Amino acid sequence: MTTRLRLVPVALGLAVASQLGIAVLVFVVVAAALIPLWIGVPAVIAAVALSRRFADLHRSVAGSLLGREVPRPYRPIRPDDNWVTRFRVAASDPATWRDLSWLLANAVVGLFCNVLVVSLPLGGLFYLTIPLWWWRLPADFNLDIVGLWAVNSAPSALGAAVFGVAQLIFWVWLTPRLMWLNATVIAGLLGPTETAVENTQLTTRVAQLSESRAVSVDTHSAELRRIERDLHDGAQARLVALGMSLGMAEETVDDNPEAAKQLLAEARQSTNSALAELRGLVRGILPPVLADRGLEGALQALALANPLPVQVAIDLPGRPPEPVESAVYFAIAEALTNTAKHGAADNVWLRLSYSDGKLIAVVGDDGRGGASVEPGGGLHGLERRLAAFDGVLLVTSPLGGPTVVYLEVPCTLAT
Repeated sequence: MTTRLRLVPVALGLAVASQLGIAVLVFVVVAAALIPLWIGVPAVIAAVALSRRFADLHRSVAGSLLGREVPRPYRPIRPDDNWVTRFRVAASDPATWRDLSWLLANAVVGLFCNVLVVSLPLGGLFYLTIPLWWWRLPADFNLDIVGLWAVNSAPSALGAAVFGVAQLIFWVWLTPRLMWLNATVIAGLLGPTETAVENTQLTTRVAQLSESRAVSVDTHSAELRRIERDLHDGAQARLVALGMSLGMAEETVDDNPEAAKQLLAEARQSTNSALAELRGLVRGILPPVLADRGLEGALQALALANPLPVQVAIDLPGRPPEPVESAVYFAIAEALTNTAKHGAADNVWLRLSYSDGKLIAVVGDDGRGGASVEPGGGLHGLERRLAAFDGVLLVTSPLGGPTVVYLEVPCTLAT
């Protein structure tokens, strides 16, 4: 009942506004009629701006009644555009014409719905109080109850009170429906059309894909630079040293066999070091355990190799695609590494599951907390890596802990 009573002043304001909308519509029509004159163009621009402000007010009210936002559907007008450009943009915008049709429809639908919301409780209270004062009416005064019966006795007055109660009950039932109808008409005519919504969604999706593609290209380039740097500074340098040692051994093998043996031993050591570095480089590209045992086995091995005890719970009904599998593996590996280095934790947990078409991983610890996603940081790198797959990364790490890293990547599992 309290909610319905709060809607009464809202309905009263909307009823008055529905008739004010006629004045706005007349203003627009008169301004359009003046277009052949020089004053017509700025007058139309002013009239359209007024109608849009008027519509914005109703969008706000409709959004609060419907529990959702009613977006503005207008084409953008730049502040530096001249009058002619503004006129052309406003005149070619379908939303402008829909505003005018709404002003006309609202003068009928808005008035009808809102007047009922206001008048029904007033009428119900009037009929409900008839038994208190009907006897003071003149004998020749004829008080009819909506043409059903005349109030000329106590029983007829009680009947009027019952009718008033029924009308109030009907008002309680009808009010939210009338307000919903009015708000729906407002949202339908003043909100964006289905085509506009689809275009907006398409534009947003294209922007997201462009951003994720740029991130993917940057990540790929950075990975290539890392591999080139590791090869140049590691394995290549050791292979060069190996060649030099073998050349020197070849020159001294006849004159100084002992020195040649020492050089060959150094060459063998350089060979082992180069092989170890190449194996490490290959693991950084695609860990063999990931290729052989899948994501579940690779994460189990990762947990065993971690210096902190890691509680692992994995529930995957199938195997993710290889690119997603690799991205999630390295993201979890980075999260576990950060925990071991900076978390000062005693316990770590890892949860991996699949639900609603999404691969979900949670890495948490009971450390000191304070982790955040900052540009250039490790967590930001994880966020960029997952963005290439439309994945998301969320970090919760209050001071004092615990720290929880949440990963979510949409994918399809192979059974």
